[in-house]
Amino acid sequence: MFLLRDINPLSLKLLNRIYRESRHHQVRQRAHFLILASQNINNKNLMKIFKVSYKTMYNWLNRWEYEGMLGLYNKPGRGRKETFNSAQSDQIRDWV
Repeated sequence: MFLLRDINPLSLKLLNRIYRESRHHQVRQRAHFLILASQNINNKNLMKIFKVSYKTMYNWLNRWEYEGMLGLYNKPGRGRKETFNSAQSDQIRDWV
């Protein structure tokens, strides 16, 4: 069981809204995790529900504790970097 401090009703309401309406799957997943964790759902059940490791859930919880709502979102710089610079991209666009 994670030691999750109590989530105030306003934050819980916002988490529910994010879970239902966010266009980003990962943000919805993290919000859902926090909602279920606040309901004292067993760690093993949470791992099965979200198909993630204990370490991943631990990271989600730490980001929530330190960054609040902003911790739900990915930080900039994630993912593959661009291969071409802007001039090369413009040239490719002209060719196409």
